[in-house]
Amino acid sequence: MNQSLFETELEPQTNQVAESSPSWQPLESVQRRVLGVLIEKAKTTPDSYPLTLNSITTACNQKSNRKPQMQLEAEDVTQALDDLRELGAVIEVHGDGRVTKFRHQAYEWLGVNKVELAVLAELLLRGEQTVGELRGRAARMEAIKDLSELRPILASLGQKGLLLELTPPGRGQVVTHGLYPDDQRPAPPRQTTEQAPRAPHDSIGAPAPPVAAPVAAPASSGEEIENLRRELRNLAERVAAIESRLGD
Repeated sequence: MNQSLFETELEPQTNQVAESSPSWQPLESVQRRVLGVLIEKAKTTPDSYPLTLNSITTACNQKSNRKPQMQLEAEDVTQALDDLRELGAVIEVHGDGRVTKFRHQAYEWLGVNKVELAVLAELLLRGEQTVGELRGRAARMEAIKDLSELRPILASLGQKGLLLELTPPGRGQVVTHGLYPDDQRPAPPRQTTEQAPRAPHDSIGAPAPPVAAPVAAPASSGEEIENLRRELRNLAERVAAIESRLGD
């Protein structure tokens, strides 16, 4: 689909969701990167948007705010753009006739508003991340004051199937987008001390209940003495190793 550069729509001025029915479907890795780049640049550098093929390729391969790092060729990006155009997520636009440019149609394709799209763009560009990291990164594109303002956005994306919760709600919760094909969905990360288990009915960002520390069984006097001896031996070995390194 071609369109005049001067007929491209500006970003919505409100947070209303696009009225057309969303038609999104899972995307491959290069397609996700290209779509994420188009969304990001439309929000952060609107004066240079829509983007040329060279601009998209450079932005896909940039070192900052990208995970994983990619080294795409123009041919890779061209194929992804062709695929996205067929899906209705991207259109080709023309200005002075000398160069072809591209813009996304993610609002209509995904059925989201401005802030929801900013959140999805960060997830498309970096993959899974904690809710706290996501708020700080998405705020460079749309104002999100704090986690309490982000939670209903995540809930809305979850209802649309566009957000996956990889760990239970609570401190350090990890989320990602829902545009992965089934065989590429990331596995939940190993739980850390920052990711306290939550009851199934809890929602994103609700205060985490206190987690009781495990209570160690009381040790006998003999066990306590043996434990102390073991700790002293370990300490002596560490001191000897340090002295050896200093001597070297």
